[in-house]
Amino acid sequence: MLNYKNFQPSKCKFVDISNVDDLANRQRILVELEDHSIVLFNINGEYFAIENECSHDGGPIGEGDLDGMKIICPRHGAQFDLATGKALALPAVEDIPAYPTRIVNHRIQVGIPKRSSKSTR
Repeated sequence: MLNYKNFQPSKCKFVDISNVDDLANRQRILVELEDHSIVLFNINGEYFAIENECSHDGGPIGEGDLDGMKIICPRHGAQFDLATGKALALPAVEDIPAYPTRIVNHRIQVGIPKRSSKSTR
């Protein structure tokens, strides 16, 4: 899976999600952005966004328990790094997408890849 956090900001479309005051420490918000189901987390004032789908069996990773900077899949116990989406424990062996976040005017934004448009010349 692609780690979108490594995209240049110019290749992302940033979408307003929430006011920073509306997402308390260690809380999460589930959002649907175009064809992406994303979970946004606040961990000690830093914001992390990952795909809401376990790479092991497609389950809703966002419903899992947090353990520091890891989320544990509620179905089979796979673990993923919140910052990178990296698979950390079996049964998952494939990473999940991680998305860039930023704060603009006290609003949390998540970056999703811009859709490529084919130009005609």
